[in-house]
Amino acid sequence: MHNLTSMPAFLLLGFSDIRELQILHFFMFLALYLMAIIGNLLIVIVIVLDHHLHTPMYFFLMNLAIMDLGTVSVMVPKSMAISLYNNRLISYFGCVAQVFFLHLFGISDFALLTIMAHDRYVAICRPLQYETIMHKGACIRMVAIGWITGFLAAMLHTGSTFGNTFCANSVNQFFCEISKLLKISCSDFYLVEVRVLVIAFIISVGCFIFIIITYMQIFSTVLRIPSVDGQKKALSTCIPHLTVVSLLMFTGAFAYARPPTDSSSDLDIVFAVIYTIIPPTLNPFIYSMRNKEIKTALWKLFYKNSVVYCSIC
Repeated sequence: MHNLTSMPAFLLLGFSDIRELQILHFFMFLALYLMAIIGNLLIVIVIVLDHHLHTPMYFFLMNLAIMDLGTVSVMVPKSMAISLYNNRLISYFGCVAQVFFLHLFGISDFALLTIMAHDRYVAICRPLQYETIMHKGACIRMVAIGWITGFLAAMLHTGSTFGNTFCANSVNQFFCEISKLLKISCSDFYLVEVRVLVIAFIISVGCFIFIIITYMQIFSTVLRIPSVDGQKKALSTCIPHLTVVSLLMFTGAFAYARPPTDSSSDLDIVFAVIYTIIPPTLNPFIYSMRNKEIKTALWKLFYKNSVVYCSIC
């Protein structure tokens, strides 16, 4: 095989060669993208503007919304452009940027989900010490650690992936995915990234186990709450978080832990969409839209803006 590293572009996977299906894919992804952007932006805006929401839980939610905005913006617009213009090319540096930012936001996101599990543990299991443990400085440090972890891991993944030489330029995925890029590499340097992926997988499993143990302690505490209303209130902040974590881990594990194949199947694409696009789209609804405080803050925001608009008119 010829070394194609010097080529200026990669070819990403299109969803279909049929023009009607390409347009359908464009509008489906446009709908998902608009849902994700509007939902997450609203969460960020109401938390910033409403001082009643300046608490640790909502501070973490705001950062989660920012990470979700970044995640969907890294992949979805490019995939939409591929279908709209029927052009599967992505530049070499565009692919590098996609890998870097995808891992920056994705790893920071998972680190924050782990931090949020700890926040719920302290709130439910040690409520009298909550303000002492989860004070403003501690929350800022936790979030900063999450972002720094994502940045360093993204640098490591990107460097070890694109340190390879590539013997082909066709990527069997609708975005620049590391596992697909390694399949078209033609140097032994790919073993470095394989080791990095193994270490990252072990750390992810460790975080998942930490979350499970944390929730076992939370559920044990909740069962000792005498009132049913108290139990429901405590669980209402936990079940959505645990649902999203489980969805992310199991779909990601299914996508990456299966025996490798030479070609991409429809199931690969479906699970890639599920673990990369669906969680950022649903997070505003799962975490916040069912929350009475968020609903009240949104109503105040819309009501205030409508009053101002009517007074101008």
